[in-house]
Amino acid sequence: MGEIRNQTSISDFLLLGFSQHPEQQPLLFGLFLAMYLVTMLGNLLIILAISSDPHLHTPMYFFLANLSFTDTCFSCTIVPKVLLNIHTQHYTISHTGCLVQMFFFMELALLDDFLLAVMAYDRYIAICLPLHYTTIMGPQRCLLLLAASWLSSHLLAFSLCLLMSQFSFCASHAIPHFFCDLLPLLKLACSDTHIFQLMMFAEAALSGVVPLTCVLVSYAHIIHTILRIPSAGGKHKVFSTCGSHLTVVTLFYGTVFLVYFQPSSSYSADTGVVASVVYTMVTPMLNPFIYSLRNRDMKGALWRLLDSLLFELQGRHSTL
Repeated sequence: MGEIRNQTSISDFLLLGFSQHPEQQPLLFGLFLAMYLVTMLGNLLIILAISSDPHLHTPMYFFLANLSFTDTCFSCTIVPKVLLNIHTQHYTISHTGCLVQMFFFMELALLDDFLLAVMAYDRYIAICLPLHYTTIMGPQRCLLLLAASWLSSHLLAFSLCLLMSQFSFCASHAIPHFFCDLLPLLKLACSDTHIFQLMMFAEAALSGVVPLTCVLVSYAHIIHTILRIPSAGGKHKVFSTCGSHLTVVTLFYGTVFLVYFQPSSSYSADTGVVASVVYTMVTPMLNPFIYSLRNRDMKGALWRLLDSLLFELQGRHSTL
């Protein structure tokens, strides 16, 4: 541990999330690398399948493609630095680098949050108001919802990072985490953080409770509509379009609430690291599988994409 601490200068932070278990690091490196590659490949295939299939040029798949793009960027913000730290045994990150990583992490996590709420609203319109769906969810409305999600997540993340950049930090610059997360960094601050914490909880209410309320209200109406469908087959068909989204929402909000909706004084580093692995690595990796395995249209588009890619590769091979 002494060698690790000697790596840092006065303006650097130490990311100690996995450094305390050196015997586990080869296993963790292999596991995280595999998860990262699966995340990249899975989300890229989702984006390519949706963009290449005209049948999937609908609001639901438009938002799903954006969710996959966000998950891809989200993983790129966290995982490459973790892999580099484990591989080089060098755990430092500069003060500026730490703030930049925290900004993109928060912005993309908030964007995930807003997109899940927008997707729930889209399913509500499609199931509860099907005759008005094409009118309400037109291209302009979809672009407006996407732009509002991007702008909101950007402003909320930037305001917190701007305040955090004004803090002075104590002698210990060791962060008991594998990336620059908000709560572990806050515990190192020597400045008065009361105003920051009030602002943080206000933003959490705005960016967490409001989208979650939108999701819950949308699904309350959806379930009420499903229960009124007379046939069991009809109920199953309608619910199958929502089951994947509901699974992702549960996984996302479950881990986020476990970490962030608590006072910073009661924050547990071990719980934070485990929960953070779930929503920074596991959830982005699982999302493509969750959305494709239970969706006949998505599976069909993926098979057609893979067939066209294989056909193109075979054509190039035959010309050689």
